[in-house]
Amino acid sequence: MTSKLNLDPKVIDSARSSAKRIAESMQEFIDRHTTVSTERTILRLLGIDGVDDVDRPLPNVIVDAIKEAGGLPRGVAYWIGNAIVQTGKSPQDIAEAVGRGELDLTKLEQGSAEDAAKAVEPYVDESLGIIRAQTAKRNEYLATIGEGRRPYLYVIVATGNIYEDVIQAQAAARQGADIIAVIRTTAQSLLDYVPYGATTEGFGGTYATQENFRIMRKALDEVGEEVGRYIRLCNYSSGLCMAEIAAMGALERLDVMLNDALYGILFRDINMQRTIVDQYFSRVIIGYCGIIFNSGEDNYLTTDDAVEAAHTVLASQLMNEQFAVLANIPEEQMGLGHAFEIDPETENGFLLELSQAQMAKEIFPNASLKYMPPTKFMTGNIFRGHIQDALFNLVAVWTGQSLQLLGMLTEALHTPHLHDRMLSIENAKYIFNNARDIGEEVEFKKDGMIQKRAQKVLKDAEELLAQIEKDGLFPTIEAGKFAAVKRPFNGGKGLDGVCKRDELYFNPFIGKMLGGAK
Repeated sequence: MTSKLNLDPKVIDSARSSAKRIAESMQEFIDRHTTVSTERTILRLLGIDGVDDVDRPLPNVIVDAIKEAGGLPRGVAYWIGNAIVQTGKSPQDIAEAVGRGELDLTKLEQGSAEDAAKAVEPYVDESLGIIRAQTAKRNEYLATIGEGRRPYLYVIVATGNIYEDVIQAQAAARQGADIIAVIRTTAQSLLDYVPYGATTEGFGGTYATQENFRIMRKALDEVGEEVGRYIRLCNYSSGLCMAEIAAMGALERLDVMLNDALYGILFRDINMQRTIVDQYFSRVIIGYCGIIFNSGEDNYLTTDDAVEAAHTVLASQLMNEQFAVLANIPEEQMGLGHAFEIDPETENGFLLELSQAQMAKEIFPNASLKYMPPTKFMTGNIFRGHIQDALFNLVAVWTGQSLQLLGMLTEALHTPHLHDRMLSIENAKYIFNNARDIGEEVEFKKDGMIQKRAQKVLKDAEELLAQIEKDGLFPTIEAGKFAAVKRPFNGGKGLDGVCKRDELYFNPFIGKMLGGAK
């Protein structure tokens, strides 16, 4: 891509190299540790599901028992594999016996890690086969009924009742939506377990459960066949169950998942050690099954100034890119985030925003960029809000964004009604159609405001990344250099679920997912 912004390739390469070294240094930490949620994910992928007699998810029951006995550093794959060797039972039967209090995995005779790994391998292969079949089904739909044109029209449903969500999601697809995001119930990211079954009572959203994923996937396939295009399903692989929900998404064919450790650290106060370890396994899963991950840089601008802190967004995008590379995620699955959050009273704010969006496209030309709508400066004036959303849509089509979360004219008033969403879809369709090729026709003035702005943001991001490389990512977060939010290394939620691995630890999925064909 020829740079319309006259960006210096050497500065881009320097910034990217710093981000790469930051990610690699964090990977050294990740490879020495595991967490309760990473281990529960392994259990789910081994086919363990269901709840005990007091509705505790069986993956939690097993991990809690192993942790209490001091066995977590060895990893659940060893304990389940060893139990298969000693009892001849399947992982699900073993889990149910543990749930009934009939079996203590850590009290069985302990065989070799090699024998345990061999015992779980058939279940690993079976799980990966299910995921590959779901990926093949997505590809079959895309090859037969096709999909909408980018930028994808991306809207939310958030009733709290999965069955009501289905009605709204199908209506949105008929109105023209390409991606449906089912918003999670308030604070689910802070639950250290995944609820079980279909749910009808959420708060500001609907619980993310595997059954709810299955229900919505079926509904979107039905309406996709009706309207003649594949409808993508989005949910949240974040919080204390980040990797578990990624596994559920892979098994039930989600297409897009919000997934960013920095978001959980900064905005949900989840311990940085816990979530950086969980992010890696979640992204290995996401990369394997063809899900697009959405990173959370857009949220920085809700707490920090979009003009002054623009370089922190780019720095985080570059780090998220490099974390994704380590998890074997192709560029087209990198939904790197940014947002239209400059104060509307800023003179030439539109030009600054255009510069930022074009810069993201040029630095990440093959990524599926996720562009988020104005929220911070929505006032409840629906007429002004609709104009703000129109400018946002114009920047998106001009700069070739990929996933366009549509703004709602009633933002800051209430959860959108069906007709609010219809107006937003009409707004985006009108602008996308009328300005489809504006990016190919318009050039930017040499050394003008737009070019200079992008060059400055890039240079500032390069300097920030060099400083992070020197100081370390964890100390940088402690210092509050992202989103003006400080978090402590040994604080936040979930720290007690982190431990160092011992010499017999193994995760039977990572190697196969990193090396296997999707």
